[in-house]
Amino acid sequence: MVSKPEVTVALMPDGEEFKNLAEASRILDQAVDCRLDRSSLVVALGGGVVGDLAGFVAAIYQRGIDFVQIPTTLLAQVDSSVGGKVGVNHPQGKNLMGAFHQPRLVLVDDQVLKTLEEREYRSGLGEVVKYGIIYDRAFFEYLETNVQKIRKQESQCISTMIVTACHIKREIVARDEREYGQRAILNLGHTFGHSIESLTRYETYRHGEAVAMGTMAAACLAVHKGLLTVAEMERMGRLFVALGITPAFPNLDPDDLYQGMLTDKKIRNQRLRLILPQGIGNYFLLENASREEIIAAIRGVQSQGQIADPL
Repeated sequence: MVSKPEVTVALMPDGEEFKNLAEASRILDQAVDCRLDRSSLVVALGGGVVGDLAGFVAAIYQRGIDFVQIPTTLLAQVDSSVGGKVGVNHPQGKNLMGAFHQPRLVLVDDQVLKTLEEREYRSGLGEVVKYGIIYDRAFFEYLETNVQKIRKQESQCISTMIVTACHIKREIVARDEREYGQRAILNLGHTFGHSIESLTRYETYRHGEAVAMGTMAAACLAVHKGLLTVAEMERMGRLFVALGITPAFPNLDPDDLYQGMLTDKKIRNQRLRLILPQGIGNYFLLENASREEIIAAIRGVQSQGQIADPL
């Protein structure tokens, strides 16, 4: 006869600002008090912050125990729950402490998305669009064609969108689990976006919003490099806006943003490595992005302003 498992619930406050070492330490203390052992299992039920922190705890507790992801936000379902990246933030930068620790299972139910605030749902779409821009032009076009269904959360359309995004990420991660090569393309918009989040203390923008804004900055730089046409950049911006995500870049000091980007994990010898869109459906890895061209891209995207939401 199988014995009933003992379950202990560990709660954490809501918000990116709580994805930190202090909160991880508190949950580790609870794990010790509950006498979790190497056969124990951590279940992460929540959004990306919960998944990242719970996975980090599972990765370092007794040198690693199993964990399961049950993501309840769109962003977590299409991105952070898949791929095995877990970690916490540092005051100087996002996800500076972490590990690669693959979940035993990821359980996705798109019906839980109906419980989200509208802004939280739309934020997740910022990560969804990323896959079309850097990997799959047909998926990008699918999103363009189905904007109203996506906004209305029609079940069949949302299921197709989530499955496609997860399959794309799975393909990329399977080739490069620890981000030595191709997996870096998933960071489109993130280096700019992480700096925005950090400078605003994770209180102003949702992660997917920051990724969308960072993607438009990367697109602006790509136009300067001759990798992208102005028409393609505008097409990306229109899709973000049509999906209800603002691409308007915040009026932060460009030099402060650049300095924030230098704390990013993608730094190599104090030089930024940026993923840029090369057309729609492809990418280019810029190994030696200079301060001058990054500042110019930030100023360029700041000057573009806000396009009206057509819906």
